[in-house]
Amino acid sequence: MRPLPGQVVLITGASRGIGAAVARKLAGQGAKLALIGLEPNELKRVAEDCGPDAGWWEADVTDTESLRTAVESVAERYGRIDVVMANAGIAAPGFTRSMDPEVWERVLDVDLYGVWRTVHLTLPHLLESKGYLLLVSSLAAIVHIPGLASYNVAKAGVEAMGDTLRPELKHLGVRVGVAHMTFVDTDMVRGVDEHPVFGKVRTGIPLASKVYPLDFAVDKFVAGITKRSRTVHVPGWIGAMKVFRWVIPHVIEAGSRFSVPKADRAALAYEEKAGHQ
Repeated sequence: MRPLPGQVVLITGASRGIGAAVARKLAGQGAKLALIGLEPNELKRVAEDCGPDAGWWEADVTDTESLRTAVESVAERYGRIDVVMANAGIAAPGFTRSMDPEVWERVLDVDLYGVWRTVHLTLPHLLESKGYLLLVSSLAAIVHIPGLASYNVAKAGVEAMGDTLRPELKHLGVRVGVAHMTFVDTDMVRGVDEHPVFGKVRTGIPLASKVYPLDFAVDKFVAGITKRSRTVHVPGWIGAMKVFRWVIPHVIEAGSRFSVPKADRAALAYEEKAGHQ
């Protein structure tokens, strides 16, 4: 555990949601926040909430040079980077057979390759500071809900990346954590729930039906960052589920045998209608 006062914490996807809320909480504990995202007005607002030591940079995790410029500017301003929270992410519900391929691939570009680009560009600074890298995965890495294939794939890849980096970097003094969240009350989750097909699919699956308060998740993240934890589970039962990972696909298949065929037809009709508009 390292005290937070004075530590420089870089967060991607910091414009809103979990990234913005964690930034505000860490700033309240004395950390210096470097906020990266795509919405300048929102970033500025979060930075103002985080105090005079906070800075913000508009950058896209799908654009290596854009992100490189932001990371280098952060390092130049603060002289170091102690913690990186690779948090930028999007979700696009849709069944694979009817989903726009460009949308499917965009999720991987942001949620998986965007995390990789963040790791690649910030790692030299973390090696210098012997810092902490927190990769934001999801319950979706463990429970593969139908209609979220691209998101499931991306988050499973993030988990694998973190599990691989942890032993690669431990002897160099860099600690690596992986965060798994279930559904938390953010704009992204509300967007999924508002989808005419997939909102009903999610709420029909017991493990995924509950939405947890944002403050609950923030407290878990801040505790994980303070302790430089190897895992952050929101809520804690996600850790226990990993033990039974082998049986979960069978449970999902059994529970979805009636709901998915109907939802699949509805999704196909929805995509066809959207394509004609």
